[in-house]
Amino acid sequence: MRALLFDVFGTVVDWRGTVIREGEALAMRRGWPVDRVDWAAFADRWRKEGYTAALARITRGEEPWARVDDLHRRMLDTLLHEHGIRDLDEPAVAQLNRVWHRLTPWPDALAGLERLQRRYTVAPLSNGDFALLTNMAKHAALPWDCILSAELFGAYKQRPEVYLGAVQLLGIAPAEALMVAAHPSDLDAARAAGLRTAYVPRPLEFGAPTTEPQGVTSPLPSRFDVIADDFLALAAALGC
Repeated sequence: MRALLFDVFGTVVDWRGTVIREGEALAMRRGWPVDRVDWAAFADRWRKEGYTAALARITRGEEPWARVDDLHRRMLDTLLHEHGIRDLDEPAVAQLNRVWHRLTPWPDALAGLERLQRRYTVAPLSNGDFALLTNMAKHAALPWDCILSAELFGAYKQRPEVYLGAVQLLGIAPAEALMVAAHPSDLDAARAAGLRTAYVPRPLEFGAPTTEPQGVTSPLPSRFDVIADDFLALAAALGC
């Protein structure tokens, strides 16, 4: 095994917590009433409808290819309209949309990645735009060896050409790459393309574990090559 490829949203970074914190900070700066926006619900809809559902429609061929930044902005405009928020000018809306470029890593992420990088090539393999992932790496000091975005392949995970395109760019065989993710569906698609897989659950990705819709608190899948509680445990399991 020569390279580790990481899902990013939810696996490396806490998208939900970051959106909530930035939303609350924006409301405080603007002097909005505390109950004007439920930022947790705002973040959940932004992710589910503006990202997950939109990517599914594109993958099914129901909509043309679009960059994630544009998908996020489309949903953000809808959410702002629904909440009656009309006092944000264009620069402020654009800045809010770029919160996805400024996501905060999980507490173990940086230290774990640094240990893993000593032995392996480490890179994101994310549906995020190339610029988004580059800006996020700069903002959060993520120690990637290179940036691998689905944008490079004109398709989104879980299409096989994304996983196979990534290993081809790295000059390695699929079996020499380990896909790391908190989402079993991503890992299943990577495994079908011939990659090895590592499952790192993130029970707090969607808030309290009792409300987590993808069931990461259920018994861990046994079909993956490695299962680890976090990136530090992953590094230990891989001899780093």
